[in-house]
Amino acid sequence: MSVAVSADQRCMLKLQAMDIKVVSTNKKARFEYFIQETFEAGIVLKGSEIKSIRRGQISLQEAYIRTNGQEIWLVGAHIAPYEQAGTSQHDPKRDRKLLMHKKEIRKLFDEVRIKGMTLIPTRVYLKAGKAKVEVGLAKGKKQYDKRDSIKERDIERERARKDGW
Repeated sequence: MSVAVSADQRCMLKLQAMDIKVVSTNKKARFEYFIQETFEAGIVLKGSEIKSIRRGQISLQEAYIRTNGQEIWLVGAHIAPYEQAGTSQHDPKRDRKLLMHKKEIRKLFDEVRIKGMTLIPTRVYLKAGKAKVEVGLAKGKKQYDKRDSIKERDIERERARKDGW
């Protein structure tokens, strides 16, 4: 008996094998955009922010990525305040600098500027104790593409149900 495994589930299994803990995913990203390519970026965080991320208190729902060709920033991600931080709380919605190679930043900047692509955060995960963001180079879907995605998801669900799930 074969079990249908989605692309996200295959990716999660691969990440577990590499000792990576996924903290948050942007589920709307794959529905709203065609992801062309993904990149890994580190995040510049304060002490209370990394502690909140380790507890899974981060949301990428309204987040996007902005670049000027020199630097790259995560904008709109919400990291909940850490209760035990005392008076030195961080701003939950502040812009956070991402760490990437200059060559990658220039490539992303050119793709956004010339081809009209969009940069979106697809997931946040912990790799060797450090928080990383998966940056997706994406192109927006039209309404009929979204309907096709819903149809494919329903077909996969039916197939999984028939296979004994």
